[in-house]
Amino acid sequence: MKTALIVIDVQESFRQRPYWNEADYPAYIERNNALIAGAEQLGLPIVRIFHNDGPETADNPFALASGHVRQLAELRAYTPAAEFIKHRHSALSGTGLSIWLHQQGIQRLIISGIRTEQCCETTTRHASDEGWTVDYVTEATLTFAMTHKSGAVLSPADIKLRTETMLQDRFADIVSVEQALQRARRALDQV
Repeated sequence: MKTALIVIDVQESFRQRPYWNEADYPAYIERNNALIAGAEQLGLPIVRIFHNDGPETADNPFALASGHVRQLAELRAYTPAAEFIKHRHSALSGTGLSIWLHQQGIQRLIISGIRTEQCCETTTRHASDEGWTVDYVTEATLTFAMTHKSGAVLSPADIKLRTETMLQDRFADIVSVEQALQRARRALDQV
């Protein structure tokens, strides 16, 4: 089963948002970097996804004109097999990613990136519905606290737990970096 790593929205745009918080960032970036390094060692295609939306003005950090739609500085440098810019939550919606994956014969996706419950989860659900097997690597995703309209605050840990609960056994397997790489390695051995 041919596998690809999808690195979603790991871009400087997020540092410009008021909710940006460094608390979980070091652990996240270490795990995503380990995932990228492992994928490189296995020769897996790595796909870079960037998010672009809102007005195309320099003061919008998700606009290309801002200069912030670029890889986060601490993310391991890599050469993507393909790169897509998305304008919706799912990396498969209107980007050409689906076509590229089919052309490459990809059957399994490893998902990492920012934000856990938004673009990463939405892409996972979409990919599952389209027929891909998905390994969701929560520790290689990052999110930020959110406040419900009632005033209740969900921590990043709460959001990650909720995301895992919704995805597991429905849309994806929840795996660690090491498990994702082991599964990809086993799939390569079977070819």
